[in-house]
Amino acid sequence: MGSAAPAQKSNIGLPRRRGSALRRWLGDNPLGLLLSAPYTAFVIVVFLIPFGFGIWMSVHDFYFTAPGVAVEHPFVGFENFAAVLGDPIVRQAFGNLLIFLVINVPLTVVLGLLLSSGLDAVVHWKGFFRISYYVPYVTASVATLAVWIFLFNGNGVVNSMLGSLAPDPSWLANPALIMPLIAVYVTWKNLGFYILLYLAALQNVPKELHEAAQLDGAGRWQRFRSVTLPAVRPVTSLVVLLSIITTGQIFTEPYLLTGGGPNNASMTPALLMYQQGIQQGKPDIAAAIGMILVVAVMIVSLVSRRITEGKNR
Repeated sequence: MGSAAPAQKSNIGLPRRRGSALRRWLGDNPLGLLLSAPYTAFVIVVFLIPFGFGIWMSVHDFYFTAPGVAVEHPFVGFENFAAVLGDPIVRQAFGNLLIFLVINVPLTVVLGLLLSSGLDAVVHWKGFFRISYYVPYVTASVATLAVWIFLFNGNGVVNSMLGSLAPDPSWLANPALIMPLIAVYVTWKNLGFYILLYLAALQNVPKELHEAAQLDGAGRWQRFRSVTLPAVRPVTSLVVLLSIITTGQIFTEPYLLTGGGPNNASMTPALLMYQQGIQQGKPDIAAAIGMILVVAVMIVSLVSRRITEGKNR
């Protein structure tokens, strides 16, 4: 009898260990893992595999060939990166991106917060204003850029209104104005999305906090600074992060407005990758530009996250 008890205990313990191991592998909710599997596969196929292939291309002498043609792609190390960093056009493209970032991100945060605060205070027609702000965001860039070309070309509406004050050369042909103009356009087009994010955060701020601050004698600006700003700080961090990612992806606007001109004043890394990889047949150089862009966006994103969320840690 004494020897049978340990054997029975051993037989019971084995399925439990298997069950616990299976639970650690699948989690407490296997159905959630099953439902997320298609999106995980999508991310792997559409993002991770191409990203890994881009890293491989950036350190090899790679070029496109006809289907079925096998050629060698020798390893070149950091030669592609050296060529990219030594190219003045690449440096100018990243400089243009910095100009865009400095204008777009602060403008998006300030306008998004101010307009959402005003919209939150509106009593009537709130739904109409939400839709009005959101329409440019869902409208195709080709259509909205056609309107901006009509407004800002040499004989456009803006120059007609400015008269003798119109810039010479005009907006789209002025190297000093084209990148700020693109930054303002992207801010205007995407602003509706960020307004909705801020509006959702503002509506979750307890009204009692504003009432308590008002009873303590706080004015409107003091209530905004001490109640509203801390409450929407997580959303501000998200808005800044999304704006930085949008900055790194900027392609359509300079491509359609100026093609990267005048004199590469609106050239961006994404547009340069297209020109190098597709038009000039240098995908290895384009991949090296892309890897540098990814690293730059990650560094700026991490720094911005520490700045915007530092007080919450």
